[in-house]
Amino acid sequence: MSLTTCQILDGKALAQKIQQSLQKTIQTLQNQIGRPPGLAVLMVGDNPASAVYVRNKEKACSKIGMASFGKHFPASAKAAEITETIQQLNQDERVDGILIQLPLPPHLDSVALLHEIDPDKDADGLHPVNLGRLVRGERGLRSCTPAGVMELLKTANIPLAGKRAVVVGRSILVGKPLALMLMEENATVTIAHSRTVDLAALCQEADILVAAIGKAEFITADMIKRGAVVIDVGINRVEDESGNGRLVGDVAYGEALDKASYITPVPGGVGPMTVAMLLKNTVDSYSQRYELWV
Repeated sequence: MSLTTCQILDGKALAQKIQQSLQKTIQTLQNQIGRPPGLAVLMVGDNPASAVYVRNKEKACSKIGMASFGKHFPASAKAAEITETIQQLNQDERVDGILIQLPLPPHLDSVALLHEIDPDKDADGLHPVNLGRLVRGERGLRSCTPAGVMELLKTANIPLAGKRAVVVGRSILVGKPLALMLMEENATVTIAHSRTVDLAALCQEADILVAAIGKAEFITADMIKRGAVVIDVGINRVEDESGNGRLVGDVAYGEALDKASYITPVPGGVGPMTVAMLLKNTVDSYSQRYELWV
């Protein structure tokens, strides 16, 4: 029998609360500013998963009273054409947030295009200027997925100061910025990755274990310290023998329930928080431009 009663960190419910709060903020600020905040999502090509994500983002925008300025380019679009659009959006007073839906077709350099976005309109929080602000502990737009993880931990009143955190994954999207955010809250952080020696032993030392590697159910119960907080950032589609697909995280969820004190489910954990933080970044950019930072 499990000695631990594991609590589920419900990202879906928290994301809804955040969106309701943003909706109220927009109503208040719109009266002062005279327009709603605007988010521009640029999509290139016809990746079906990307199309679903973009649709969800646009739906979330309209739900909270935010204007949406989406632009869909064909897969053959040239970098110059996309750059020109980004520069127009940088100058557009109605637009407070700009993001490029990844992945892009192979002929386009996503990093170079990302650099074209005005850092103060960087809704994804991935521009080098914003990552630099994070490193320096300065105010700025934060990477959405790590910011969503931090919001989940904060809302659940999970203490971070002095705790041992292990982040498995070193991507610029999640692993690196999340490690910085955890350090900002005085956690002692180790970043682990595919070359880490004896990964299981390292994970077993973690009070807070974050899995962000993109490998289905890679983190098993024997890698988790009893009572640890487990944050599963992964989202992987797996099929059973009959070809029926389902989504799973990077953590073997069923096993982990017996060891963890808190855990994020997949789906319904970190995913919805990413969209909520994207909207929050856009509202922050909107209010900051008018010196009404909330």
